[in-house]
Amino acid sequence: MAPMGIRLSPLGVAVFCLLGLGVIYHLYAGVISSRIAAFTSKRTVNLRDLLALSVEAAVQGGREVKRVREEDKLEEKTKGKTKEGASEKLTQGDLNSHRKMYYLIKNTYPYVQVNSEEHDETNNELGVWNRDIPADILKSVEVGRDVPADSITIWIDPLDATQEYTENLLKYVTTMVCVAVDGKPVIGVIHKPFTGYTAWALVGHGSNMKPRTTYNMNPPKVIVSRSHAGKVKGFIEEAFGNTTVILPAGGAGYKVLALLDPLDEDIEKADVYIHVTFIKKWDICAGNALLAALGGHMTTLKGEEIDYSGAAGNREGLLASVKVDHQDLVAKLPAWDSSDKH
Repeated sequence: MAPMGIRLSPLGVAVFCLLGLGVIYHLYAGVISSRIAAFTSKRTVNLRDLLALSVEAAVQGGREVKRVREEDKLEEKTKGKTKEGASEKLTQGDLNSHRKMYYLIKNTYPYVQVNSEEHDETNNELGVWNRDIPADILKSVEVGRDVPADSITIWIDPLDATQEYTENLLKYVTTMVCVAVDGKPVIGVIHKPFTGYTAWALVGHGSNMKPRTTYNMNPPKVIVSRSHAGKVKGFIEEAFGNTTVILPAGGAGYKVLALLDPLDEDIEKADVYIHVTFIKKWDICAGNALLAALGGHMTTLKGEEIDYSGAAGNREGLLASVKVDHQDLVAKLPAWDSSDKH
């Protein structure tokens, strides 16, 4: 019907009706889109479920890592250079593990952000989590906390210590999953494929790990990356003295386990973990969560907390400890300028 007092031709009537329908459509679409947005924002994920899923993902990825190594089908490539100029290796073990881990999580929680060290979107695995929760998790975490899905960032490392993997130094190799909520690490899983051991923690609820009973700080034994042990030597000796024992090792996951109660005979003991160059968050997030659950700390070399949302890189170095005065360690470190350290 035309507005009162106005006569329209048949064509005008048609145009008027179409305009009216357009207004109705846009109003309706706006209501629907706002409801969809509200529904999405109200999605929650239970952290106990996510812990169990993270363990399963790390274990499934680890099976692929182990199988490829044992079958000697690494198909080794170089995907680039590290910030220190070393070759960055990529193997079939990395890719197969990525597919298992990434798609198991994404197929279960498609609306949760998952960041992986590797990228291969062409081979979607069909696996979905069976929702089994291991008995040790049920015992430690009676009821999991629900958190908004849009507050979660998951970091997965399908094969930590790829260089050592290609050299058959398998004690350093791990697969890792970390869950951060609002940028803070709350779930950490570090799995050792060649021994079958899985370390896990949910901050505020429990862990199957524990710290050692004693740590030596006079001076500490410091674990560092094999790839730049020489570069960090002067930094550490300036902090703790030239009698400090420096322990080169592969894999950030292994280095965190070295701070805790021994899992395997092949894990060496260290008192402090220091890294002085660029490192990715999928390398360190799971270890950060494990330490946080046990009262420990992982910070930048300036003692600042690491934000596990946003960009993948951490340029501010790394200091990790447990059961010691972490801020006292920070105070002993030499002045640090990340702009000079890649």
